[in-house]
Amino acid sequence: MAALPRAVTLAEAVAQASPGEAAQALCRARRDGRRVMSSMLPLQDRRTAYAIQDATLAALGAVGGWKVGASAPGRELVCAPLPAEGLVPGGASLVGSAWHLRGVEAELAFRLGADLPPRATPYTRDEVADAIASVLPVIEVAETRLVDWLDASPSALLADLLCHGGLVLGEPAPFERAWLDLSQLEVVMHFDGQVVAHTVGEHTHPDVGALLVWLANQGAARGQGLRAGQVVTTGSCTGMLFASQGTAVRVQVKGLAPLRASF
Repeated sequence: MAALPRAVTLAEAVAQASPGEAAQALCRARRDGRRVMSSMLPLQDRRTAYAIQDATLAALGAVGGWKVGASAPGRELVCAPLPAEGLVPGGASLVGSAWHLRGVEAELAFRLGADLPPRATPYTRDEVADAIASVLPVIEVAETRLVDWLDASPSALLADLLCHGGLVLGEPAPFERAWLDLSQLEVVMHFDGQVVAHTVGEHTHPDVGALLVWLANQGAARGQGLRAGQVVTTGSCTGMLFASQGTAVRVQVKGLAPLRASF
């Protein structure tokens, strides 16, 4: 008599899932709003989380930019590619079922004017700076495809494109190297005309030049590289605030034109 097949446990099923299958589940959650449990993602290590990111972008389309950052200086750096379809101009109205979390962060971003393709030798700070065309304020809107995002592991959040929902792009200004140090940057955020954040030098990793160099070399290691025209956003200057439906958001980064969005 043939032996009956052994039942597969949840842990084994997760381990057997591929990054492509996990990416499909995350893409379905984007499309129909049915979020998934983080325990259903195969997350053996950070490399697997990045593989899920890559598979997600392969399904969603072109990479329009990147986000890079760390929770504090000295902490491990992380990054995520951003779908081109999620980059929208200033003044955008973000309405509909896709916007349910509405976590809002004021950030500083850089638009590349030249490619930084994969290569064997690491990029230097000067090389990365020379590739930057402009600097611009942005509003990153955090969303999640995870039911249990508040309790999810860092690797699960990383696989979910670091909870990226969309990026509202401000008016660009010519790049100067002084923008690579945000230790004195002043940022004000308003909700419906009321100040909800006013910070000076509170970026979580003020040496954003180091973030950009790491990203250029991390991107090369993943075989993708960075491309001219892509926008790289470098982490929150204000922390995350949650906007209710109908809120008008205004961000002012000192030295740059104000930026608006609404929900």
